[in-house]
Amino acid sequence: MRGNVSEIKWLTVTAITFTLTAITISAYALKRKWNNLNSKIEELETSLKSCSEKCASERQGRIRAQQALREEVTKSQPKSQNLNLTCYPMMPIGIVHSCFSTRNGTPRQPLLVPLARACLVFNTTRIPPASLEGLEEYSYCWILYVFHLNTDLEKLWKHPSKSGFKAKVRVPRLKGGRKGVFATRSPHRPCPIGLTVAKVEAVQGNMVLLSGVDLVDGTPVLDLKPYLPYCDSIREATVPNWLTEDNLLSVASISFSEDFTSALQNCWIMAEKKSLYASPGEFQSLIKQVLSWDIRSLSQRNRPHDALLKKENDASDVDEHQNETLVHEREQNAINSKEIVYHLILEGLDVSYRIDHDGNVIVENISPAVQDNKRSLFNYLPWKDKMQ
Repeated sequence: MRGNVSEIKWLTVTAITFTLTAITISAYALKRKWNNLNSKIEELETSLKSCSEKCASERQGRIRAQQALREEVTKSQPKSQNLNLTCYPMMPIGIVHSCFSTRNGTPRQPLLVPLARACLVFNTTRIPPASLEGLEEYSYCWILYVFHLNTDLEKLWKHPSKSGFKAKVRVPRLKGGRKGVFATRSPHRPCPIGLTVAKVEAVQGNMVLLSGVDLVDGTPVLDLKPYLPYCDSIREATVPNWLTEDNLLSVASISFSEDFTSALQNCWIMAEKKSLYASPGEFQSLIKQVLSWDIRSLSQRNRPHDALLKKENDASDVDEHQNETLVHEREQNAINSKEIVYHLILEGLDVSYRIDHDGNVIVENISPAVQDNKRSLFNYLPWKDKMQ
């Protein structure tokens, strides 16, 4: 019995010894690994700190170099020309595809035509779709764009003494009265940059679907920012009295001819595939909203022109920036004509209408306008998917 007890004690001591040895070895191995890990962490922290300091140094160096370059360029030119030297690299980041095919008929201000739709397509080579993440959480957005269809853009490239820039422009609400260009929203500005606000309907990939727009098809976009009510809306803001008379540009009534509905149905067979609208009835509502404001130019309202005589040109293009002789010739032709017909181009469809002296609009007909090849390549199905 005593031999068995001794053997058991010996085995127990041996097992405990082996266990303690194993634990010691494991603890030593873990300690080495921990020390190695701490060493690597310290190395990475040191490397990260070094990289951060290097990046900060490089950034400061770039800033100093840019400042020095700016100063040298400024010093090398006469002081009288300094204001004209500074330029910045700006390129369009996207293009607007809207329902307004021409300037004529495009609303003068945003949100006046709620059914006015557009699709802003971003250039993915410069603007990745991830840039639009979160925009759908806003209901409205600001859009900075270029007045690319201005008829006087060539003046911007001339020397200021030869550009013929006009400090005052004609204001539609003042029936041709002039105001300083910076007291108006005129597109004819020293820098042809426009600012507008639009409703964000949806964001899909590299596209933003908008409504309430006042942008012509093909407008280049420079930037897009979310609308922030807490700082963008100013309750105590005031405007001149002539801006508070909203009925100056509104029409008395709008009616459609008996043949208009059937003409629209015939045109819709071709227009439906590329349209921003889901049905002919919705498109007709767009026409009514657009024409509820007098979209004619000042020269048209004061001295009507017969748009039929030169349909390929926008009647709204006739303004103080164009040849007065051409204006006079069109006036004489209009006076000699029996009736004056105006044209509104929406989504490549030519809407012809008349307006009498009392401001009553009669929409007479609709027909396909000159085919726009660029426009026909664009797919507007995202809008229809959303509306359905």
